[in-house]
Amino acid sequence: MSEITEYKPWYQSKTVWGALIAIGASVLRVKGVDVGLAEQGQLADAVVSMVGSFGGLLAIYGRLSAKKVIGG
Repeated sequence: MSEITEYKPWYQSKTVWGALIAIGASVLRVKGVDVGLAEQGQLADAVVSMVGSFGGLLAIYGRLSAKKVIGG
């Protein structure tokens, strides 16, 4: 078994989002709405992509709204 040496934030993890979506799908199933495994996987991929895009937009906004210049 290999040791994990790279780290990433929890919100970039497909495993975390997949688990949250699976929980949500279970709740929806109780309410009478069926979300299949394929849809859950597609939704997890989409959420990870959107979170990454949001992070990039937030970084750009932060830089543009900053009051100080970056410098050494």
